[in-house]
Amino acid sequence: MGFTTPTPIQEQAIPIILSKSDLIGCAQTGTGKTAAFLLPLLHLLTEANAGTEEENPKIKALVLVPTRELAGQIDQAMEGFSYFTPVSNLAIYGGGDGAGFEREKMALTRGSDVVVATPGKMLQHLRMGYVDFSQLQFLILDEADRMLDMGFVEDIRQIISHCPKERQTLFFSATMPPKIRELAKEILVEPEEINIAISKPSEKITQAAFSVPTGLKVELIKYLLSVKSVPNCIIFCSTKKSTKDLERELNSLDIKATAMHSDLEQVDREKALLQFKSGEYTVLVATDIMARGIDIKGVALVINFEVPRDAEDYVHRIGRTARADSRGVAFTLVAPDEQRDLFKIESLIEMEIQKVAIPPEIGDSPPFDEGNRRRGGGGRGGSRGRGHNGRGGGNRGGGGGRGGRSGSGRGRKPAGNRR
Repeated sequence: MGFTTPTPIQEQAIPIILSKSDLIGCAQTGTGKTAAFLLPLLHLLTEANAGTEEENPKIKALVLVPTRELAGQIDQAMEGFSYFTPVSNLAIYGGGDGAGFEREKMALTRGSDVVVATPGKMLQHLRMGYVDFSQLQFLILDEADRMLDMGFVEDIRQIISHCPKERQTLFFSATMPPKIRELAKEILVEPEEINIAISKPSEKITQAAFSVPTGLKVELIKYLLSVKSVPNCIIFCSTKKSTKDLERELNSLDIKATAMHSDLEQVDREKALLQFKSGEYTVLVATDIMARGIDIKGVALVINFEVPRDAEDYVHRIGRTARADSRGVAFTLVAPDEQRDLFKIESLIEMEIQKVAIPPEIGDSPPFDEGNRRRGGGGRGGSRGRGHNGRGGGNRGGGGGRGGRSGSGRGRKPAGNRR
């Protein structure tokens, strides 16, 4: 798997999880968070069910995530980690046709040790009455802040109402606003807390902001791709419409681009991602659906076609490059009416991004107006979550507790999960 030394989140979270305590983990994507909960989960499941074999294992662990792509990625990671174990895993994230839903229904009825799911799709299956959580021991919420931002909070509460109160609950979020704290109090019991959520980009990312009129942004992208000579690039747009328009314009310029946005069917989103990973397309144009949790090795360049309105999204977007030990470049194209949002980003990350004029052969660069900084620089910034706070006490929640460590048997990998 290529692991040599644990990352900070792994070093702190794994012992807590193995001690069977509830956990709040505040950590950005790209910090090794997935392995931080999957590896100890796999150990506990294997240990609790050693020496037994189930034809149809009951669900022991549920991992809830905000997007289909992240569900598929975590399921793949679990498949790799559990390759030499009898632990079975299953992804439930919708998309496709009615036949796909029936396949998920059959798989859930057969049972699986670990289920990774999006809240909406999991709730659909729960309401049908055939999902059995009676032996659930572990509940994991990953990217909890994103799930709340996407309106899943009531779905999550309903799903938890079907879970045993005696369980171990792990709660991961990139940020910890009050609404996240409130949900954590509801579902966790005396949790230990880790805070490694640094709202700053990696130091391995070279950042620059170009002042450019909106009408010249496509021309600037064409120029940047020609001079950077990078093997691949992700371009982020703020809306589905601009994503579709930019993909079409780039292809008209003979730039091999594909797109990912929520209007695409799941099979088409997966196809686009695979084509980008394989190098068939060198440019992936995407909405913020790609900004969190999706790990693509070797992304050399990220371009923000539009400045994200939410300053925190900037950190997640450019975090698609400089993964692991690699370095990366992030360019942001800033129209005059987007300057205020750029200054909010600088306030959040507590650093000034290098300002660059566009080449004169493309056009004139509007000056950066420092008045926009004074009017809009407050943002959501600050030094929230700096450093490693280690383990802190938590508040007793009113919802489920931890426990439920008495697993009843070991499941074999169903055919669909065998390699």
